Amino acid sequence: MSLEKQRVAIIGAGLAGVEAAWQLANHKIKVVLYEMRPHRKTEAHKTSDFAELVCSNSLKSKDLSTAHGLLKREMALAGSLVVDCAEKSSLPAGSALAVDKKMFSKLIEEKIKEHPFIEIVNEEVSDLISLKNQFEYVIVATGPLSSQGITDSLLDVIKDQELYFYDSIAPIIYKESLDFKKVFRASRYQAEKGDYLNCPFNESEYQNFYQNLITAEKVKFRDFEKPKHFEGCLPIETIAERGYQTLLFGPFKPVGFIESGLKENPFAVMQLRQENKEDTLYNLVGCQTRMTYTEQKKVFRMVPGLENCEFANFGSMHRNTYINAPKHLTESLELKSFKNVFLAGQISGVEGYTESAASGLWAAMNIVQLTQNKQIQNPDQTTMMFALVNHIVSSSLENFQPMSVNFGLLKKIDGPKIKKKKDRKLNQAQTALKNWEIFLNNLNW
Repeated sequence: MSLEKQRVAIIGAGLAGVEAAWQLANHKIKVVLYEMRPHRKTEAHKTSDFAELVCSNSLKSKDLSTAHGLLKREMALAGSLVVDCAEKSSLPAGSALAVDKKMFSKLIEEKIKEHPFIEIVNEEVSDLISLKNQFEYVIVATGPLSSQGITDSLLDVIKDQELYFYDSIAPIIYKESLDFKKVFRASRYQAEKGDYLNCPFNESEYQNFYQNLITAEKVKFRDFEKPKHFEGCLPIETIAERGYQTLLFGPFKPVGFIESGLKENPFAVMQLRQENKEDTLYNLVGCQTRMTYTEQKKVFRMVPGLENCEFANFGSMHRNTYINAPKHLTESLELKSFKNVFLAGQISGVEGYTESAASGLWAAMNIVQLTQNKQIQNPDQTTMMFALVNHIVSSSLENFQPMSVNFGLLKKIDGPKIKKKKDRKLNQAQTALKNWEIFLNNLNW
C-alpha cells in the first residue's frame, strides 16, 4: 500500500484528535488534521489552541491504585503525547495531575505542528462521506460540542437519530459498597425475576432525603447550556421540586414489591440497575442530577443501604454530543455501518479528559494494525484501556450513557482475596500493566 493511500483524516484537534495524530504519525502514517478553529469558534472554547481544556485543569489522580492513574500509566507506556505534555506542564496538586492549561496546549500544538507526517487544515468538515472518499481512514474526534454540520453528516451515515445532545447521567456505585442487610433484589410485579437491587425508605427516611435533595447545591449551567431536558430524563432534583410526592409516582414508586415477597410495600423505593457484565457496578435508576459531587455523596448516602456507598461515576447533566456506542461501534471504535471510519473522544461515549485522549490512542493503534495488513489484536480486559472500550461497546443499547474509567470495569483476577481495598486495586493495576506490556510487545509498539 502506498504512503498516499495510508493517509488518515482526523477531524478535531482536541485531546483525542491530537493523541491519534501523534500515534499515527510516529508510525510514519501521513495524517491530515482538520480543526475548524479559529475560523469557526465553539461556545465553550476561549482560544484556538489545540487540546484546550475548557473546564478543569486536572487530569485526575496519578496514583497507580486509582483508575485514572492506571490508565495514564498504560497510555505513557504506549508513548502518549497527552500524558507526556501533561507531566511537563504539571502544577503542584498532591496526587493529582493538574496542568498549566496554556503551557499544556502550547506543548501539544508545537509537537503536532512540527511533526513531518502531520498536515494541519483549518476548516470545518461537514461532509463525512466526501471526506472518506479522499482518505483511506477517517477518525471523527469532534468532541462534546460537535458542529451541526458534522453532527448531521454523522447522523446521515449511521442512518439513525441516536446522537445524544444532552448528557443525562445518573451516579454509578460499586456493588461491594452496598449494605445488603437493607438492600433487596426484586423486580416490580415480577416475583420470579430479580433484575434490580432495591433500597426501601420508611416515611421519615424519605422526608430527610427529600429535604436535602431540594436544598442541595447544584452545578450552574454555563452560558451556552440552555437548561432543556426531555421530560423522561429530568434531573431528580427537578422532579422533586414539583412536589413532595412527585418522586413517589416516578422513579421512587413504592408499588409492586408484595409480589416479590415483601409483607407490605415500603414508603418509597430507589432502584439500582446492573451496569456491567461483571456485576460490580450499579446505576441509580432515575437519579440523573446536577448536584455537585460533594452534595451527591451527602444526599445519596442518605438512601437506606447506600450509607457507605462508593461512587464509580458521579451524575451529571451538561451539553454533549455522543453516539450510542454499543449500537454503532465495534471494539476498534470503527463504525459498524461505515467501514474505516472511527470515532474517538467524548463523541464515542467516553467521559473525561484522560478517557478522551485514551480513545484517540486506541483508534490509532487499530488503524496502525490495519495499515500493516494485520488482524486487529485486543489486550486482556484486565487492562484499563480495553476494559473501558469493552464497556462502552457492550453496554445496554437502551440505557447507554458515557462512562469514565473505574476499577469496576476490569475483569476479575483469579487468586486469593486481598482484604485491603487499596492493596486489591494496586494488585489489579500491576496485573493490568503486565498484560498491557505484553500486548504492546506483541504489536512491536
